[in-house]
Amino acid sequence: MLKITIAGRPNTGKSTLFNALTGTRDALVHDRPGVTRDTIGGVVKNRPWEIFDTAGLESARGELEKNSTDMALDAISSSDAVLFVVDGRVGLTSADTEWARLVRRKTRAPVLLLVNKSESGRRMADTHEFYKLGFGEPIMISAEHKSGFDAIYEFMDKIAGDTENNIDTNTNEKKLKIAILGQPNVGKSTLVNRVLGQTRQIVMDAPGITRDTVKIPTNFYGRDIILMDTAGLRRKAGVRDDVETLSALKSLDAIEKSDVVILVVDATRNIENQALGIASRVYDAGKILCVALNKWDLVEPEIRDEKLLKLKHQFTNSFHQIIKPMILAISAETGMGVRNMFRRVYEQWDISNTDAPTSLINRIIEKLIDARQPPMSRLKRPMKIKFARQTGRHPMKITINVGGASDIPESYTRYLRRGLATELHWEHLPIVIEYKKDDNPFD
Repeated sequence: MLKITIAGRPNTGKSTLFNALTGTRDALVHDRPGVTRDTIGGVVKNRPWEIFDTAGLESARGELEKNSTDMALDAISSSDAVLFVVDGRVGLTSADTEWARLVRRKTRAPVLLLVNKSESGRRMADTHEFYKLGFGEPIMISAEHKSGFDAIYEFMDKIAGDTENNIDTNTNEKKLKIAILGQPNVGKSTLVNRVLGQTRQIVMDAPGITRDTVKIPTNFYGRDIILMDTAGLRRKAGVRDDVETLSALKSLDAIEKSDVVILVVDATRNIENQALGIASRVYDAGKILCVALNKWDLVEPEIRDEKLLKLKHQFTNSFHQIIKPMILAISAETGMGVRNMFRRVYEQWDISNTDAPTSLINRIIEKLIDARQPPMSRLKRPMKIKFARQTGRHPMKITINVGGASDIPESYTRYLRRGLATELHWEHLPIVIEYKKDDNPFD
C-alpha cells in the first residue's frame, strides 16, 4: 500500500487535511499549534493509500518536542510520497525553509507542496515565494473547505500507477481493533511500543502526552490487528482546557470503534472509580474488556494475591453484564505477561464470533429452570419460558420467548445469564438477555 506522509511546521492545517482525505475525525484539530504529538495513520477515502499525519516540525524546545519531531522525520523517511503543507495566509517563513531543507535530506520520495488556507485570495500572501522551497509549483488548497484536492489525487495516482488499482481499501476494516484505554500515565503508550517492538508512541513520565487516538496496524503473536492508543482519561475536575476535553471525547469514541478494549491500570495504586466508569462504558457498548494490571513487577510479592482478589471482587460486584472479569497482571516495561494477555484476548474474540446451537441453548435453559423455577409474577401468574436462541454477537444476545407473565425479575435474569455463560464458556463476554412476549391467545 502506498504510504503518504503529511508534513510541515505547526498549525498549517495538516490534521484538517488528514481528516478531509480520510473522511474521518481521527486527527485532533485545534487552533493551538503543537496539538498533534504522535504520528497518526489512516487510509485515504476511496483510495488504496495509507496516509500519516505527523507532529509539526519545530526546533526542539524540550524532550517532548524533540520526540515528536523525530517521529515525524522517521515517517517522512519511510514514506513513498510527502505532502508538505504551508500556510498561505502567513506566507513563507524561515521555519518552512529550514524544514523543507531537512525533508529533502530525509527522503528521495516525491514531494507535493500544498499552500493551505487558500480559500480567500484577498488574504493570501505572495504564493510565488514558495517556489524557494524547492518543491516545484505550489498547489493552492483549502483543507477546511476540501478545495484543490484534485491536484493531490492526480499526484498520488501518478505515483501509485496502475499496479495498486485492485488493492482492497477496506483491508484494515477486517483486522481486530484493540483500543488501549486508561487514566493518564498508567503505561498505555509503553504497552503499545512493547507490542510494536519499537518506539512509535511518545513515552514520558508526565500525564497528557498522548492527545490523539492513534491507530497502528501491526501483527502481534501471529495475528493482524489495529492498535488504538488513546489519550489518558482523567476525572472531569482535572480537565484543564478544551484540547484535553476533545482528546477525552476521542478516547471514549474509540470504545465504539473497537472490538476489544484493554483497560490499563497502575497496579501500584488503588483502583479509582473512574476506571470502573470506563469499564462500565465498555460493557454497555457490548465490547470485550481486558483489565491490564500494569507495573505488576513493582508490586510487593507478599500483597499480590490479596490485591488481585480485591480487584476481581470489585469488578464482579460492579457489573452484572459480566460473569468473570478478565484481569491480568503485566509489565509493559519488561514485557512480562503481555503475550499471554493478547493470547487470552484473541481466544475471547474468536469465541465471541461463534453462534451457539439453538438446541444447546434450550437444553441449558431447561436445566437451569429445573434447578430453580422462575418466581411468580406480581399478579401471581406463573412464568413460562418457552424457547431461547442466540440473536446477536458483541454483545452475546439471547432472546427468550415467554408466555404468561413477562415481568421476569432481574435477579432471575442474572441467574440465567450466569448459567448460560458458564455452560457456553462466555464468562468473559458481555451477555444480554431479552424476553419476547408470546402473544398466543390459546396459551
